[in-house]
Amino acid sequence: MVVVGCGDIGSRVAQLMQGHGWQVYGLRRNIQRLPAGIVPIAADLNQAQCPSDWPQEPIDYVVYAMAAQGMSEADYQRAYVQGQQHLYSWLQHYQQQPKRVIFVSSSAVYGQNDDSWVDEQSPTEPKRWSGQIMLAAERCAMESGHPATAVRLTGIYGPGRNMLIERVRQGYHAPHRHCFTNRIHADDAASLIATIMLADAQGQTIESVYIGVDNEPAEQAEVVAWLQQQLKVSSVAGLVLQPRSGSKRCSNARARALGWSAQYSSYREGYAVQLAEL
Repeated sequence: MVVVGCGDIGSRVAQLMQGHGWQVYGLRRNIQRLPAGIVPIAADLNQAQCPSDWPQEPIDYVVYAMAAQGMSEADYQRAYVQGQQHLYSWLQHYQQQPKRVIFVSSSAVYGQNDDSWVDEQSPTEPKRWSGQIMLAAERCAMESGHPATAVRLTGIYGPGRNMLIERVRQGYHAPHRHCFTNRIHADDAASLIATIMLADAQGQTIESVYIGVDNEPAEQAEVVAWLQQQLKVSSVAGLVLQPRSGSKRCSNARARALGWSAQYSSYREGYAVQLAEL
């Protein structure tokens, strides 16, 4: 298998699949940062030319886990759409037909703002350009000519992702606006992607979309209050977190039906471990 964009989530997936005895290639710009045992592919997906060390033997699975290098529309377009197009041209060049391409997407494709429960069949009507580009990137995967699955990850947290913790430590508090948030620990995000590939390899029916989220959507104010209690800090007047753009509750029922379960069932379990390691 090949992990295209072998960064944080991609590397976690790669190591999980290594543990199952799979040979794993990892594509990234800086191959020195790849985990041990991952076969390196040094490449920049902004370049259309196929990398010289691209595997020429059959590829069973591809995980596309790129992260945009910046926060502009052009950055997103390059990372999630144009990069995929380059990937599919390389597969075509070597006549490689993976059993499945897994595109790591985002719950930003949903525009709901009414606290409603959202699942894989809910309307995707994103209000912001980021969600619109991710939706276009999903279409790119679905129209690639390969079996494809989009994994819509919610807010990822875990080691190295400490922004909310640091903001709360500084005294930031939630805006007064009522808002549900959804999250998934990085380890759980990786295990969901691994579960999909393993189930597919065993002949189970795989859906075209899965949401990656823990068991308990929570209001932003609740999460912040819990972190304040753990950190033994209080709010500072005038320091207010940026309001979230939507308010929805994402369901993981489809992922659980496949046999996946979240190791960190809510923000409490995940952040407790993260705080202990700081």
